[in-house]
Amino acid sequence: MKLPRIYPILDFSSFAVKPEPLGETLRFAEELLAGGATIIQYRDKSGETARMLACARELRRITQGKATLIINDRADICLAAQADGVHLGQDDLSPTAARKILFEEGKKRSRPLIVGFSTHNLEQVAQADTMPIDYVAVGPVFSTSSKANPDPVIGLEGVRQARAATQKPLVAIGGITRKNCLQAREAGADAVAVIADLLESPVKALEEFIRVLG
Repeated sequence: MKLPRIYPILDFSSFAVKPEPLGETLRFAEELLAGGATIIQYRDKSGETARMLACARELRRITQGKATLIINDRADICLAAQADGVHLGQDDLSPTAARKILFEEGKKRSRPLIVGFSTHNLEQVAQADTMPIDYVAVGPVFSTSSKANPDPVIGLEGVRQARAATQKPLVAIGGITRKNCLQAREAGADAVAVIADLLESPVKALEEFIRVLG
């Protein structure tokens, strides 16, 4: 899998307190597309399945033919929304189980659905390298406020070690900004995942990320 260098993550929690959270989420996705996003991950940790599915289906409608849509955690939502893949964490459904679940749908579409996997240390990266996944995410590279209880920061050296431990496409995540994204890229990441630094002005921010990363 060839990843774009910038991997935006759309976190529903960023819009949950808005008067129209679903509408704000979809408008943000449209701005990401306008800024040049070719992949978007939808993340919603609330556990509200009905809302998550409704939002995922709308995101599919918006991104269809424009960007790859990845659903965080939920293979069932991925299938129901006809998204392009799922991104799993250490405590989620195993990548092997997810691959089996997504296999039949991939055959219908004549292409496999994507499975990504989060890691937080070198041991997890090495384990992920043996799994049926399409890319490995590693982090947090820098301190981050996007998670309530983040794993320990791995720093740029952690990215370098991860790069040496896997041949799979590598996504650096956690505290990535326009100021430090190139450092993560130079440390060996194929792509950088971004949440917070896109929120204020997504079109401008994405354009700057794309310019900096080349």
